Amino acid sequence: MSGDATLISATDLRAAFNERVILDGASLSILDGDRVGLVGRNGSGKSTFIRILAELATPDSGTVSRRKDLVVGYLSQDFTLDSSKNVYDNVKSGAQEVLDLIDEFEGLPADSHRHSEIEERIRFLDGWDLEHRIATAMSQLHCPAGDRAIDALSGGEKRRVALCRAIISRPDLLILDEPTNHLDNESIEWLADYLEHYPSAFLLVTHDRYFLERCINRMVELADGTFWSHSGTYADYLEAKASRQATAELVEHKRQVALKREWEWYRTGPRAQRTKSKIRMAAHERAVEEKAPEFEKDVDLVIPPPPPLGNRVAELANVGMEFGGRQLFSGVSLKFAGGQRIGITGRNGLGKTTLLKILLGELKPTEGEARVGPLTRFNYVDQARLALDPEATVLDAVGDGTEFVVFGEGRLSLRAYLKRFLFNDDRLVARVKHLSGGERSRLLLARILKRGGNFLILDEPTNDLDLPTLRVLEEALLQFPGVVLMVSHDRYFLNRVSTDILAFEGGGRVAFSSGNYDYYLEKRQRQEAPVRTAAPVPEVKGAKPAVPKSRKLTFKEQKELEGMEAAILVAETRVTELEGRFADPEFHRKYGTQTTDLTRELEMARADTARLFARWEELEVVRQASA
Repeated sequence: MSGDATLISATDLRAAFNERVILDGASLSILDGDRVGLVGRNGSGKSTFIRILAELATPDSGTVSRRKDLVVGYLSQDFTLDSSKNVYDNVKSGAQEVLDLIDEFEGLPADSHRHSEIEERIRFLDGWDLEHRIATAMSQLHCPAGDRAIDALSGGEKRRVALCRAIISRPDLLILDEPTNHLDNESIEWLADYLEHYPSAFLLVTHDRYFLERCINRMVELADGTFWSHSGTYADYLEAKASRQATAELVEHKRQVALKREWEWYRTGPRAQRTKSKIRMAAHERAVEEKAPEFEKDVDLVIPPPPPLGNRVAELANVGMEFGGRQLFSGVSLKFAGGQRIGITGRNGLGKTTLLKILLGELKPTEGEARVGPLTRFNYVDQARLALDPEATVLDAVGDGTEFVVFGEGRLSLRAYLKRFLFNDDRLVARVKHLSGGERSRLLLARILKRGGNFLILDEPTNDLDLPTLRVLEEALLQFPGVVLMVSHDRYFLNRVSTDILAFEGGGRVAFSSGNYDYYLEKRQRQEAPVRTAAPVPEVKGAKPAVPKSRKLTFKEQKELEGMEAAILVAETRVTELEGRFADPEFHRKYGTQTTDLTRELEMARADTARLFARWEELEVVRQASA
């Protein structure tokens, strides 16, 4: 297949939703080999566009051209599974094209002209290895057992089955809408690796920035009904977007200055130059009628200032939980302090949500206890969020009969509070059922956060939030002076916000690590790394052993070697000192504001120690060879 062949091309698409235009002359082509990340605010039209590509929706106008025999695979957010089939058969149905080709191939005579053509297509789709691929995908994505009934599955389990079904098909264009939702970090890593080696094109709609950075080679933003395409990674896109917005702002500023200057000329200019005056005024009126660029507004998300914490915030003392004869975890001991933002991570089903409910007092542990200080006020945001009445207005959905929101020591009007979440006067009286997906997401966030509290517990807070809102949420959490406990599989989010990680590692093990998620992974990999031994060199008959050419240490190298042990001792002492700070039970009280700097300093100290050891070994080899 040609690396630059056009698979699908959308031209001048227009579509409206509830009288709101979401695609306004939008055009985009996807080439063979493209790895596209599609981003945009919730409600901007991303899902509508990909449904049009998948031939599940029709634009109001515009055209979509497809390559002949193009096969498109699609995982939507509102997928359906066949309840008459079990898990395995639902997954296998994703490869129906391959199954049909194999049936046709096996029914053809050997001399058929179609024989080699079908065989090549089956080979390209990796059809002969279908059973193995199904088993691998179901295992790596932690799908439920293949013989289980669909109706007995949870929402998260059904989504894993649907994801397996989508990627098994190996289509020419794979479209995945929020594929990492409800996946744990291990599954996300496997899916990212799978897509890195995917032989055809794919398009991802996702808010997972780590996933975008790793998998894609082209970013496309849908904004104001049109597409903006940027080659490169997510980081390249952010840089290009910032430059694009700066240019637009400069152009608009110059336009406003010119309009003001033109108006001043018209108001004070000589009346005698009637003809020239009319020409300039006509130009001025055309400039006035030009549409100014619409700059994106961000949610002005400020978490209500919390009441003060007491000396004892909360504590887990040797907590364990057994459920259904299975030990979820045991021996979890942890003291919480103001300024901590603890990220909880691990595979689904290991007890993360259970631990939250023990802390909240909703579940009693089978061993140990949870102690909560008298001034601690929890604000728990669960995965199900809060139900919204579709007939209620935006004001009623958040106000609950009140016109004010308690904000620290004072009050904020409900209208002013909701405007921070980008609800203008018109949308404040709109009914919930008429809101876009993005507006619903912001409304839920507004309703949740207005409850206040000094100990926030967030269970998968990044699901269903668009990237701009995610960035604002991160900034708000970084400034929050209370305690934040958050379950998340969003690696980028955990790295940016977390001061500590509580990792559910399986087998009942729960590990606590100061620092962000990447630092936790680095420590775990070092602990699990096997001791490497030199592989034996095979003896080749008749060959003479190679004799390395020896040399002596220079005077400078000799002096360097003599001082190496002292340098290593200093470096190791610094590592030990920094590790001791992180292990201090009072770490967050003493050093809470320095966590990021200390983490970076510890990484540098460890790297310096490793460098010194490597140099010492190098010099010792030279010394011994010349002895």
